Amino acid sequence: MEIWQAIILGVIEGITEFLPVSSTGHLTIAEKLLGLPVDDPAITGFTAVIQIGAIAAVFVFLYRDILWLTKAWLRGLVSARHRQTRDYRLGWFVIFGSLPIGIVGYAAQGLIKGSLRSLWVVAASLIAWSFVMLFAEHSARKAASHKKVNFLDAMVIGLAQCLALVPGVSRSGATIATGLMRGISRVSATRLSFGLSIPALTAAGIYELPDALSSDIGIAPLIVGTLVSFAVAYVSVAWLLKFVAHHTLDAFSWYRIALGLLLALALGFGWVAAT
Repeated sequence: MEIWQAIILGVIEGITEFLPVSSTGHLTIAEKLLGLPVDDPAITGFTAVIQIGAIAAVFVFLYRDILWLTKAWLRGLVSARHRQTRDYRLGWFVIFGSLPIGIVGYAAQGLIKGSLRSLWVVAASLIAWSFVMLFAEHSARKAASHKKVNFLDAMVIGLAQCLALVPGVSRSGATIATGLMRGISRVSATRLSFGLSIPALTAAGIYELPDALSSDIGIAPLIVGTLVSFAVAYVSVAWLLKFVAHHTLDAFSWYRIALGLLLALALGFGWVAAT
């Protein structure tokens, strides 16, 4: 992989990781257009590793919230009084909500790295999940959206996060839309989505790191891609939190549908190969 290719993929990862448009779907499309083998384990590993840069951006941007939540959780482990706090429970929500994607991702890694790495899958997922997001927004407009997150919410949203293993669905799109359908506010659902992303994407990046390092991609593209991903994701996270406070996800849904249809058209006419 050339450095310029790593920069392009780092920019795409940073922009799309936390937007509900599917970073994996966009990266798969970009990798194909750049002439990279999308079903190669080395490319899959590279994609997972540069996500660590995006996660680092969340740590930096939300470090006060993360530090406060971590302290509350640790205090609750040793003090019965602190176990009554909402932040202590929220810490457990993030932990348990992150388990499903870890289990499913490990069990289905052959499928994820194989047949699902197809642009037909990306096109279909982009379009199909867009309608779920539109439905979630319609449901949210009817709800008061002042509900506090509970354990069942965290587990349902955590299960929904597993759908992001399918390229084109979007991890943030799945978690935020499910949160909206559970009656959680858009901002709260987005923040919970950020929280659930930290264990999931960090574990995926570490797990895939040996494959990426042992491949002929090279260390330099990995470092460059990760650093670029960090810088761009930091801006993206800040923008998204402001955006969801005053806007719906509808614009993202229509963009996904347009991109999915364009991709399907390109595949149908043979302008681009599916794998």
